[in-house]
Amino acid sequence: MKKFMNTADRIVADSLEGFVGAHEESVVFGTGARNIRRRELRPGKVAVISGGGAGHEPMHIGFVGPGMLDAACVGHIFTSATPDQIHAAIVECDTGAGVLLVVKNYDGDVMNFEMAAEMATASGHKVETVIVNDDIATHAAPRSSGRRGVAGTLVVEKIVGAAAEAGMVLAGLKALGERTVAATRSMGVAIRGATVPASGRAAFTLSSEEMEVGVGIHGEPGRTRAAFEPADRIADLLCAEILADLAAPAEASVLLFVNGFGGTPASELYLMYGLARVRLERGGLQVARSLVGTYVTSLDMAGLSITVSLLDEQRARLWDATVSTAALRWGV
Repeated sequence: MKKFMNTADRIVADSLEGFVGAHEESVVFGTGARNIRRRELRPGKVAVISGGGAGHEPMHIGFVGPGMLDAACVGHIFTSATPDQIHAAIVECDTGAGVLLVVKNYDGDVMNFEMAAEMATASGHKVETVIVNDDIATHAAPRSSGRRGVAGTLVVEKIVGAAAEAGMVLAGLKALGERTVAATRSMGVAIRGATVPASGRAAFTLSSEEMEVGVGIHGEPGRTRAAFEPADRIADLLCAEILADLAAPAEASVLLFVNGFGGTPASELYLMYGLARVRLERGGLQVARSLVGTYVTSLDMAGLSITVSLLDEQRARLWDATVSTAALRWGV
């Protein structure tokens, strides 16, 4: 295995130092140097905090900034941030209006964010939590109880982040986040497993005739191993499952988000976007907003996910609202 790193145990810390250096005009290290927060916090605004293990970049650190997150808490590769890290971010970012935690539905993340919230509440902070569980490929999978939180987390962070920027109070943000989760579905497929730096081995190995269907973002294999298919057949499979599970009303407006897992060329992501859009519109949906790119990764996994999120007038407006982060930027 070849990776641009010094040692596996330093890869996260070294990467975070590089990230903060590259974006020093807008972000700084928070307490402990493994949390990244906005350089300037706005008094009286609800703070929106997320995080989890490293290996998913640009999520979550790339979403810190006006219009999205106030801070991201980073653990080691595919390992949740600790309760102390999360608690420190809550204390540092709470400027008086409370804190909303956006948490992917993986057992370690849920447990550690819950512990941190309890610690912060005990010392007088107002904290609410939104659990993201958009992955339709899982109900009870390794590392999660129920459906996992995957690429749909970006959608939730963008929408509640915009609402917080506009002054929405904590209770309203929690309700908005939960509505957004309920309106969002994702499913992924991979043709090569992620290579974890500590082991130097692929998390799973596929032949040239195989693919993993229903993969997560922590290197875990999918729900099934299937024969590799042409792109239009893969789009058929993913979109059919998403449409069936979402059960959207006819002519509903949606956001279509095609996300790369770290090792998939942009040309292939756009190819899959085109195929997915045709299938969604054939299924009666109106694709009103789009996002294509590598945003929620699993290190260098070769694969992609399709996320569909129903949009009402409020969520469409919040999606369109100005955002200025390292990874997402529009309206500026």
